[in-house]
Amino acid sequence: MKSASIPSVRVDPAFRAEVESVLGQGETLSEFVEASIRAGVHHRRAQAEFIARGLRSGEEAKRNGHYVDADVVLDRLQHKLDVARGKTQRSSTVVKR
Repeated sequence: MKSASIPSVRVDPAFRAEVESVLGQGETLSEFVEASIRAGVHHRRAQAEFIARGLRSGEEAKRNGHYVDADVVLDRLQHKLDVARGKTQRSSTVVKR
């Protein structure tokens, strides 16, 4: 398969210098740009999949009428955070609210 090019991007010299200052040892500007584009594509795909899962979940909740109150979710998350930070004793008992 023949390779293709990404269009060049015009930036001011100061920004180019800033980009070049963060290149890894032996890394070229082209490699950095390609890696950045790949990371951006990966991030956008993951974001789109996350949104799609959330929308499907919302539709499922509407269909079956199963909702969890936001305050309950926040309380559970706060409890998990407190346990992780060592503010409460860890317990093998599941906290139900």
